[in-house]
Amino acid sequence: MAHTKNNSNPPHAGGPAALPYNPALDGLRGVAIVLVILSHAHAPMFDGAFYGVDLFFVLSGFLITSLLLQELRREGRIDYWRFCRRRLYRLMPALALFLLAYCAFAPLLWPGLAHVYSDALVSLLYLADYGIAFFDSPDTLLHMWSLSVEEHFYLAWPPLLVLLVRFSPPGQLWRPVLGLWLLGWAWRVLWVAQGQQFYEVFFRFDTRATGLLMGSLLAALVLEQPAWFLWLRQRLAHCMWLVLAVPLLMAQSWDDMNAMVWGMTVVECATLLVLVAVLQRRGAVYEALGAPALVLLGRLSYGVYLWHYPVVRYLRADLPWPAVVVLGLAVSLLLAALSYHTVERWGLRRRDALPRRRAGAIRTVAACAGLSLSVVPITLGTLE
Repeated sequence: MAHTKNNSNPPHAGGPAALPYNPALDGLRGVAIVLVILSHAHAPMFDGAFYGVDLFFVLSGFLITSLLLQELRREGRIDYWRFCRRRLYRLMPALALFLLAYCAFAPLLWPGLAHVYSDALVSLLYLADYGIAFFDSPDTLLHMWSLSVEEHFYLAWPPLLVLLVRFSPPGQLWRPVLGLWLLGWAWRVLWVAQGQQFYEVFFRFDTRATGLLMGSLLAALVLEQPAWFLWLRQRLAHCMWLVLAVPLLMAQSWDDMNAMVWGMTVVECATLLVLVAVLQRRGAVYEALGAPALVLLGRLSYGVYLWHYPVVRYLRADLPWPAVVVLGLAVSLLLAALSYHTVERWGLRRRDALPRRRAGAIRTVAACAGLSLSVVPITLGTLE
C-alpha cells in the first residue's frame, strides 16, 4: 500500500509539514499487511481478511489530510505540484522496480501466463481499480487496485480540501468531510442495490473512498477538537467494544454483499477508534501496536504489499496455507528491505532535495535583505 511516514523532524521553511513520529501507526500497518497476506494465502477463517486494506485506507487518509491541513495553516495554501512530486518520489521507485522484476520473472515462473506486460502497464498508470472492476485487467497483479484507489485520492483530494476549507466556518471543516463520507457510503450501497457484482463494487475508487474519507474526518477532528469529539475521547474505553467486532468479520466470504453495506463501515469506524487511542500515546492499544516486530513490518509495509501477491500466488499452488503465510511474509520482507535500501532510499533523497534547496535559497535571500522569516498560521475557515 501507499505509505506516508510520519516523523519528528521539523519542516523546512517553505517545505512540507511534518507529523510527530508515532510507532503505533507503523504497528497498525503491520497488522494490516498480515491480514492482507492471510487473505491472499486463502487461510481458513480469514476469508474476510481483505478488510486489512481498509485499515490502510483510513490511516492513509488521516496522515495525508493532517499534512495538508498543517500546510494550509502554515502557508495559507497547498502547493499541489510539490505534493504530487513528493508522492511520486515516495511511491514510484519501488513500484517501477517491482513491475520491472515482474515483467522479467513472471514469464519464467508461469510460462503460460498471458498479459504480463499489459498488466504491468495498467498498474504503472494507476488504472488497476477500474481495470479490474470492468475489464479484468490486471488479472495477475490483482493487488494493484488499492494503490490506484489511493493515487486517485492523492490527485483529487488536495484541491477539494482547499474548497472545503475555504467555504467552511472556522472549526467546522469536519462537517462537510463527514457529509462526504456519508455520501460515499450511500453511493456504494446504491450500486449494491442496483445489482452490481461484488468485484465491480469492491475495486473502484468511487465506491472505496470511504476509508480515506474516514481518515480525513479524523484529521479534521483532531485539529478542530469539537466538543462531542472531546467527549468521545474522554469515554473512549466505553467505545472500544466496536473494535472487538472486527475479528468476527473475518468469517465473511469474498462475495458477501454485507461487506459493502455495513462490514466496511464497521471496520472504518473501528480503525478511527484505534487511531484515537494510539494518538494519546498511552494505554494497552498503543503498547500492543508499538511492539518492535509490528513496527518494523509496518515500516516496510509498502514494499511488502508490492511484492507479496506474486510471491503468495506462486507458493499457494503447491504449499499448505501456513507455509504460504510464513514463507510469503519472509520472502516479501526480504524483497521489501532490498527495495527500501536501494531505490526507495534514492527516491526519498530526491523527494527531500528540492525543499531543502528552496529553503536554503529563501534563507539566503532573507539574510541578504536583512529580513526575518516567520510563519503566521491561518484559521481553517479562511485562505489567503
